Amino acid sequence: MSKSKLEYIWLDGYKPTQNMRSKTKVEENFSGKLEDCPIWSFDGSSTRQAEGGSSDCLLKPVAIYPDPARNNGYLVMTEVLNADGTPHESNGRATIDDDDNDFWFGFEQEYFIMDKDTQLPLGFPIGGYPGPQGMYYCSVGGKNTHGRDFVEEHADLCIAAGLNFEGINQEVASGQWEFQLFAKGAKKAGDEIWIARYLLDRLTEQYGYYIEYHPKPVKGDWNGSGMHANFSNTTLRTCGSQETYEKICEAFRPVVKEHMAVYGEFNDERLTGLHETAHVDDFSYGISDRGASIRIPIITVEKGWKGWLEDRRPASNGDPYKIAGRIIKTVKSANIS
Repeated sequence: MSKSKLEYIWLDGYKPTQNMRSKTKVEENFSGKLEDCPIWSFDGSSTRQAEGGSSDCLLKPVAIYPDPARNNGYLVMTEVLNADGTPHESNGRATIDDDDNDFWFGFEQEYFIMDKDTQLPLGFPIGGYPGPQGMYYCSVGGKNTHGRDFVEEHADLCIAAGLNFEGINQEVASGQWEFQLFAKGAKKAGDEIWIARYLLDRLTEQYGYYIEYHPKPVKGDWNGSGMHANFSNTTLRTCGSQETYEKICEAFRPVVKEHMAVYGEFNDERLTGLHETAHVDDFSYGISDRGASIRIPIITVEKGWKGWLEDRRPASNGDPYKIAGRIIKTVKSANIS
């Protein structure tokens, strides 16, 4: 008789930035299949998702991955349901209008690795600053590169877990890194970002680090952290029409506030119009323009207007479920024939 450890992962009810929570369920003779993961419950009064007098919330498994750091372990991403089985108000995944997986998403997750003792990004001395930006981006060597062992181990964990992990690189500021994930289907893309974040955060426990997802943790002339959302649907992948692309981009113009509402807390500190960002209150798009709200990749144009778009506004602490859901809603609202 074998026993497996299933780590049930969910998002709590804190607003506007939700946190990951998890707990372990031990199952005998588990098949490893999603359909054999039982519904579970938790105390919602401890996560701002219920009152103490009626505290049970349900965990509905929606995705499963092998846990590369545990013997006979699995990572189970779940949605939070009310006791009657309806989606909890904190459940952003349940609001995504993409049941046919027509939308594909590639997220670029930036973050800072923080030293738990100094509470500063790696490479930052106590009471001062490292050298200015310029030499950290995609750097090699101990002078400008900080945290590579940690980042490499995280990449290995994600790949071993079966995530569609596409790459890593050091970013513009000292101690800042990025990883990329791609998935066909908005819900799956969100699942994989959350699982990758879980593996990242759990790994810090071994290193004396923690991850800072705040989009502007270091004030001044330092880049903030985003989670650029590359997206497409059948229309964008096949239309071959500059006019169609422009109509889809224009659909984003009147709903800037609606997008900012779900693109991450403190994003106004990052979206200043500087450091490769558009201003939080503006909207723009352009070919190969990293200072625009939405960038039209040059490869999309070179392939005859068949490809994808990149929304550069989402913050590093944004919820990929809510971000994808809002993008899908806006793209579907575009007036195209």
